[in-house]
Amino acid sequence: MYPITRATSKQLLPVYDKPLIYYSLSVLLEAGIRDILVISKPEHLGSFQELLGDGSQLGINIVYRPQPTRGGIAEAFVIGRDFIGDDDVALVLGDNVFHGSGFGDKLKTAQKNAADGQATIFGYRVDDPQHFGVVEFDDDGNAVSLEEKPLEPRSNYVVTGLYFYPSDVCDYASRLQPSTRGELEITDLNRMYLDDKRLKVQQLGRGFAWFDTGTIDRLFSVGEYIRSVQEATGVKVAALEEIAYDAGWIRRAQLLKLADGLKKTEYGHYLEKIALSTRR
Repeated sequence: MYPITRATSKQLLPVYDKPLIYYSLSVLLEAGIRDILVISKPEHLGSFQELLGDGSQLGINIVYRPQPTRGGIAEAFVIGRDFIGDDDVALVLGDNVFHGSGFGDKLKTAQKNAADGQATIFGYRVDDPQHFGVVEFDDDGNAVSLEEKPLEPRSNYVVTGLYFYPSDVCDYASRLQPSTRGELEITDLNRMYLDDKRLKVQQLGRGFAWFDTGTIDRLFSVGEYIRSVQEATGVKVAALEEIAYDAGWIRRAQLLKLADGLKKTEYGHYLEKIALSTRR
């Protein structure tokens, strides 16, 4: 992403009309998760706090922790151990965008799996799986194998940046050893659950879109996708205030207040329209 990420976090870059992090946060809100930990480089945490605050304006709770070095994705469970406590937990990468019908049901299934002691990853079919982590699974949705960027993939399904884990995930993460690049790898964590026959796969199939915005071209593509969807449907993707309102976490007066703070923008007009509609 250089040079545009020299002075800011990638997750703060715009995807059409919203910061990229809105799209990953919307996944957690759609799952009904209201206690959220944001982990980022120390120099970027202030920007996230300025954007999101403590979450009270959305009826949620957001706290922040630094990741001083490139310790890997799975280090989130070391950094966040006190925050997670004895709860089941979801992890979503801040540069992944998910959109499609029936997603809520898949999130509920993943939450139920976690309550039953099973971890869940989300598989998405691509034509070039050799560039990703690849998952093979059986007819019951149980993972059979996990491979990182294999030369001869065993399936066309790749692992996306969304994971649900049972309450013992921090114990699992504490047993991880750094990889050759010095990081605690999320694939190694998932493989531990696989070895214990505790890893499930939710397939994101037809009618679903997943974007890993790791390059400028992908960031542009997802922005074009969001623009097209919103223009066609009249519904904004990942409007956090709308999700919170529909969930009953904030009242109409609170949504109108949020809209008034953005009254000179199209986004503010959209929130006002939602608040004044009769949908609730």
